Amino acid sequence: MGIETVKLAKSKEQVQEFIKYLLKDIRAMERMLNDEMFETDTIRIGAEQEICLVDKFAKPAPISVELLEALDDKMFTTELARFNLETNLEPLEFSGKCLSEMEANILRQLDKARSAIKVFNGEIVLTGVLPTIRKSDLDKSNITPLPRYHALCEAISSLRGEEYDLRIQGMDELLMRFDTPLLEACNTGFQVHLQVKPGDFVCRYNLSQAIAGPVLASAVNSPILFGKRLWAETRIALFHQSVDTRQVGDHLRDSSPRVTFGNQWLRDSILEIYKEDIARYRVMLSSNITEDVDEILDKGGIPKLMALQVHNGTVYRWNRPCYGVSNGKPHLRIENRVFPSGPTVIDEIANASFWLGLMNGLDDQYPDISKVLDFDDARMNFIAASKLGLDTKFKWVNDKRYSAVDLINEELLPIAKHGLEKASVYKGDISSYLDIIRERTKSAQTGSYWMVKSYNSLTKDVTREQALTAITNAMIKNQRKGEPVHKWGLAKLDDMEMWQPSSLLVEEFMTTDIFTVQKDDIIELVANLFDWRRIRYIPVEDDSKHLVGLISMRMIFREFNNIIHNKGSLSKSVDEVMIKNPITIHPEASILEAIDIMDARSIGCLPVVKNNRLVGVITEQNYMTITARLLRRLHSENEKPVSN
Repeated sequence: MGIETVKLAKSKEQVQEFIKYLLKDIRAMERMLNDEMFETDTIRIGAEQEICLVDKFAKPAPISVELLEALDDKMFTTELARFNLETNLEPLEFSGKCLSEMEANILRQLDKARSAIKVFNGEIVLTGVLPTIRKSDLDKSNITPLPRYHALCEAISSLRGEEYDLRIQGMDELLMRFDTPLLEACNTGFQVHLQVKPGDFVCRYNLSQAIAGPVLASAVNSPILFGKRLWAETRIALFHQSVDTRQVGDHLRDSSPRVTFGNQWLRDSILEIYKEDIARYRVMLSSNITEDVDEILDKGGIPKLMALQVHNGTVYRWNRPCYGVSNGKPHLRIENRVFPSGPTVIDEIANASFWLGLMNGLDDQYPDISKVLDFDDARMNFIAASKLGLDTKFKWVNDKRYSAVDLINEELLPIAKHGLEKASVYKGDISSYLDIIRERTKSAQTGSYWMVKSYNSLTKDVTREQALTAITNAMIKNQRKGEPVHKWGLAKLDDMEMWQPSSLLVEEFMTTDIFTVQKDDIIELVANLFDWRRIRYIPVEDDSKHLVGLISMRMIFREFNNIIHNKGSLSKSVDEVMIKNPITIHPEASILEAIDIMDARSIGCLPVVKNNRLVGVITEQNYMTITARLLRRLHSENEKPVSN
């Protein structure tokens, strides 16, 4: 999607014209493979670093366009959302100190971004999913204002429909409805590229599929989305659903999502993948293509294969085949899209080292991985690792069963070391980066483990929103220090130093675990709910989750008082006593607006409603929790000694 000239394929004629170019590109690549035109004498590695932009309150900051202008660096580029940015790294030869050089290059780029974003009172964060991201941040206004991004979103919506449900089950469950593909922008990754000789492509690609699960298990860093603890690497499920253009049918017809692990081992060449993608996935985008690939090849030139690259950019394989041209020579690459961004740069390079070593060494032990590992097992290993991280049980070659820790430490790390040595990578780099994988695995502290453990500890004392803010601030501090995640201490309350309630939205603050009744229920049930759940307000809704009323503990006291004086009955229905048409508020309103409404109307509860459906409530208790935290913080600041 880095091609600027892409556009939505709106008419049948545009689609047909694009497909013609697509088929020409396939034939051209086949000709280039047969004529052995691809570079084989040098193997390079590369990477793309995606970054989250946050404001001083650790919330997403939609300033990528302005920041990109301030950076004035061609290696930085936009992403789908205005609160993300990407920096591309110069390719390096896969040998010597390439790994430590890659780390130094990333750190240099991140220092530039940190320096530039200070002008906007912001910060950068490396994380698979930003803990503080809110549903309101996914508004269409936050799509990066470039034609290719709007074309992509429009294409996905036209194939799938304007609204769709997101459902992910983990420690918690997330079930929400969205009306924009911008949901995909919650994900930030660290993509690693390995150049591959055409003759080695089938073997290397199958290896990338086989090791996807094990390398991800130790690298997970995306456990929380919208305050819900979900998969160890929630990016996998989120990306899968956010750009899934399939529609539910009336029968059991097989169809593949556009985000895919694949369906079988590769057998003959890279062309199998491109041909399958053309066969399975409808054209979403087109481009103003003018190159005549046959004429270019006839004249001894190298075509860009624009149509093939555009279509390849709309099919999201976790191990993606790539075609490129550098220094006038075409080459093939495998792009590993499995890894999340973060937790630190050194963690990312350790992940890359592990993957690159396995990619270069595993074939010495298993010349044809497809003969000793079932493809479905490789795919299930990947899904299991996404859900469980280092708690995964893997089915490995020759039907062996391993825990993630045993497979990584006993079998895969020695192979990765061999693979890096075979590439003549500097020994100091090999030991330092692979030791990080070993120590992280031994301690079991991945980024996801650290995040969930911190969240569980913090939410014993503070609200969910405060905990997520503290976690994000702690991540920023630790990333500046640069120590790998297995050495991090848990996030603390002190990490909320920039937290300000005035910056909150209702959706961050409201209670979503709510108990409701219907208007035909008897008030005796309501009285018991107040007693059992120790709450003071209960919303009344209909079968479609529409808010129809509100009932308070005071109303129930009044009814019981009437019963004592023989003026009432416990068999009364809720409809007879409830507040009809209660005052409500929208989840994307500010907290200050909610406070003003409750103060002006002298009410103790505000139901939160979106699209006429109840999504949460705000009560005085929510304010008490935050007020207590603010008072403790104010007291702490007043107790600090004044420096002379």
